[in-house]
Amino acid sequence: MASSRLRIYVFLFVIHYFALTIAQLELQYHECYINNGNYITNSTYEANLNRLLNSLTENPRINYGFYNVSYGQNPDKVYAIALCRPDMEPSSCSDCINVARKNLTSLCPNKVTAIGGYDDRGYNNCMLRYANYDIFGLMENAPYFFVYAESNITENLIEFNQTRQRLLERLFSEAAARPSPNKYATGKEAVSDIVTMYALVQCTPDLSEADCKECLHDTTKLMSKCCDRRQGGRVINPSCSFRYETNKFFKPSIAGPPGSPDPVTPEPPPRKKNHTILITVIVSVVASVILITGICIFLRVRKLKLEDENVEETIAKSLQFDFETIRVATDNFSDANKLGQGGFGAVYKVRSTCT
Repeated sequence: MASSRLRIYVFLFVIHYFALTIAQLELQYHECYINNGNYITNSTYEANLNRLLNSLTENPRINYGFYNVSYGQNPDKVYAIALCRPDMEPSSCSDCINVARKNLTSLCPNKVTAIGGYDDRGYNNCMLRYANYDIFGLMENAPYFFVYAESNITENLIEFNQTRQRLLERLFSEAAARPSPNKYATGKEAVSDIVTMYALVQCTPDLSEADCKECLHDTTKLMSKCCDRRQGGRVINPSCSFRYETNKFFKPSIAGPPGSPDPVTPEPPPRKKNHTILITVIVSVVASVILITGICIFLRVRKLKLEDENVEETIAKSLQFDFETIRVATDNFSDANKLGQGGFGAVYKVRSTCT
């Protein structure tokens, strides 16, 4: 009974947690492309669109927060791009896109082309767009959307604007030059002794360097409309965006250049190499000494063995007498010289004169 209650509490907690997460994501902008036409309810295009949008979160592989998918056959083929901020966790990115895909078709019913963005006023925001034409690698700088801070700049306005322009120009070039999927850049620059400006710029990773830079420069055309005298602002279009604030709004994980290579391990100093060479020489010398010693021992043992064989042969030869010599030495095999009887016959004592 207790375990059943525990499961119920855990289930309710999970439901509350995900409901809270989804509730925190608010629609920031959307656009239904009225001039691009409509699709018919229950049509092939609608079925392809639903299948494609569902596949966005079914696919566990997230290419650095960038989705680039299509589904179906012409003329009912659907294309979609989804993009998250580069410092979002993969799970948060997936949740954000899931909210966007559920709501965008309701916000733009029967529209073949639409775009929408969601934000939690923190680190998490994402953009989703779909169309009935190929949008991969296509730079589109309209429609524009902008968000700005409520606080105004009250002093050092000229310095503030100059710093903003200088910082954004530098980051535009950095982001455009970086390879896919790292088409973003972050940075900061001091406005005064007490004010620092932070900025994040981003392109969809399917853009070329030239298109990314052009897209970002086009966004600055709205600067006077959205962000004049504002302490912070953000301009967004389907292919790129930028944001600046007087407080740090991005995570440390993207504060430096993305995709920085691992530090190269320095080569060992020459002294270590000399030690290696010395050890190799010592081992070789010891091995040679052991080998030579072994050969010497083998030759010495072999020599002693040959000498023993020569002695035995000499002894054997020295003990060989002719019959006449033996007859004389035993006094013609006299019984007086007979010592006994052995396995090979009689044994006689030989007079010393025979030797």
